[in-house]
Amino acid sequence: MPTRLLDTTDLFAALPADVVSGLQEQATTRRYARNEVVFHQGEGADELFVIDRGRIAIAQRSSDGRESVVAVLEAGEMFGEMALFDEEPVRAVLRAQPGLLWVVVRLLSLRLRATDEALADAVFLDVPARTAKRLLDLSSGRDRFSLPITQEELAGMVGASRERVNKAISLFTRLGWVSLEGRNQYRILDRQALEERAAL
Repeated sequence: MPTRLLDTTDLFAALPADVVSGLQEQATTRRYARNEVVFHQGEGADELFVIDRGRIAIAQRSSDGRESVVAVLEAGEMFGEMALFDEEPVRAVLRAQPGLLWVVVRLLSLRLRATDEALADAVFLDVPARTAKRLLDLSSGRDRFSLPITQEELAGMVGASRERVNKAISLFTRLGWVSLEGRNQYRILDRQALEERAAL
């Protein structure tokens, strides 16, 4: 695993260089095929993953088989980080430098906030509003962007059927808020209107 990946994450950037170096020595590089499952919900967590290239979808599956994509993580982001605190080198550093626990608290707070926001969106926002919000998130502030996920994955993130999400996007197109410029290529024409719709 390239050292820069550890250095650029919020968690590892706050750790002493010798600790990061020690953890780097224990790291391995793995390759996963498209749609390959890294681990299933409910499995015991004993590994931390940092994405070097590509992207990872974090999804939950309901008892009736429906799947909801909670998040799409890009290169440089990490998941499974809670397992890291079972590693003795990290625990030793936290015991020696308890001030670093605030980094952990901030990390947990961000995760909790994201979960709370996703729950609130599902309860209070309709499908067009959730679709607008996801498009804004995936644009990363750019007016022109390529959708980094499939239509099915976008529908999973929105928490609706692909048909309903496509209907919402078609509405945005007719209203002149968004235009499609090729396969999965989007252009935001009226960001303010899209933001206002996402907040309804």
